[in-house]
Amino acid sequence: MGKLVIVGTLAFDAIETPFGKTDKILGGAATFIGLAASQFKVDCAAVSIVGDDFPQDYLDLLSGRGVNLKGVEIVKGGKTFFWSGRYHNDMNSRDTLVTELNTLADFNPVVPEDYLNAEVVMLGNLHPAVQMSVLNQMTTKPKMVILDTMNFWMDSALEDLHKVMQHIDVITINDEEARQLTGEYSLVNAASKIHKMGPQFVVIKKGEHGALLFNEDNVFYAPALPLREVFDPTGAGDTFAGGFAGYLARTEDYSFENMKNAIIYGSTMASFCVEKFGTERMVDLKADEIRKRLQQFKNLTQFDIRLT
Repeated sequence: MGKLVIVGTLAFDAIETPFGKTDKILGGAATFIGLAASQFKVDCAAVSIVGDDFPQDYLDLLSGRGVNLKGVEIVKGGKTFFWSGRYHNDMNSRDTLVTELNTLADFNPVVPEDYLNAEVVMLGNLHPAVQMSVLNQMTTKPKMVILDTMNFWMDSALEDLHKVMQHIDVITINDEEARQLTGEYSLVNAASKIHKMGPQFVVIKKGEHGALLFNEDNVFYAPALPLREVFDPTGAGDTFAGGFAGYLARTEDYSFENMKNAIIYGSTMASFCVEKFGTERMVDLKADEIRKRLQQFKNLTQFDIRLT
């Protein structure tokens, strides 16, 4: 299997949904990506930064699941990135209440030497210049670079975003972000424009309505698994990315056909994430639960169409 580098935040989140609220709990893109990718038993490393207020128990949780933490900088006397948000009743929209960059404001990622030749690089949602600095460190060209971004960077760092997009293979964004990035309402036209910006594959996430995968003239659609409850959507997109990247690193097959499977695995992991607050569901997740839910996806999507 291939090595996987995960770049993103290790953070504290405080979340409020119609189902309850939390104090500061474990969060961050690298956390969710790492927990999802670790289910595939890949050799992965997290590259991030925290303050010395970040509990050792949280670090032990990640390392205990096989996430190498050599690339995590712990700043003595520093405070860890903190985000607080409140979700609306529809669970599709939220208000950010607090954002404290803290140590993240001076984040200068350093990829561990053992991972400078990693086959897969997962660039979590960070400033595009930070994402580019990671790619510049790699001693061999990765076989697959996956980038996640958001509308904030399109507003504040569009030029840097365009630069890093020229060096990636896959971009994962939601439908609103795809439309903002391209000025196109049609997601088919949006994906075509994004291809011209660099990435060979475009993954457009549509939340509870699934995800689309574009590769030139090829299109694949994966529905989201219908769930009885969505308790907390925080980290679902990062968990999707972790499952997607972890599956690709595990199989070392970067074809469009195999990427369809990666989309399903990513969607499967995300379907667990939303069932409890924060990382709680991902921490307790078992392999047989994943297999059972994959079978549910198969039953949901596979049938023979009779042509008359």
